[in-house]
Amino acid sequence: MNTAKLIRVREVMKTGFDRIDGIITVAEALRNMKYPETKGLIVNKRHADDEFGMVLLSDIARHVVARERSPERVNIYEIMLKPVITVSPKMDIRYCARLFDHFNILRAPVVENDDVIGIVGFSDIVLQGLVTIK
Repeated sequence: MNTAKLIRVREVMKTGFDRIDGIITVAEALRNMKYPETKGLIVNKRHADDEFGMVLLSDIARHVVARERSPERVNIYEIMLKPVITVSPKMDIRYCARLFDHFNILRAPVVENDDVIGIVGFSDIVLQGLVTIK
């Protein structure tokens, strides 16, 4: 019988994260970023039938820095990922880790009642999840 303690995404996710509009520039998004430890920005929906987007710092490095593009001239919508894979705060972190592995992603927005309430990444699952298990 498996006696592993059930740890849910809600217990390990980061609740401090930045939300931005897709129309702003990369430079503006970075200037206004308050939670760099999440390594990403949630892009707001434009209307009720839209989906959330996400831009990771690694996306900015790949699509702006590496290509020598001006962050003042690149809009977030040009480099964001949309739609994004989201997870439920009720999900077991073991299944979240499997989902990340299956789709080769490092972090995802946590959505409850059609709104983003946090961001969870592999590092949160490993560092916070293993501490909680003890």
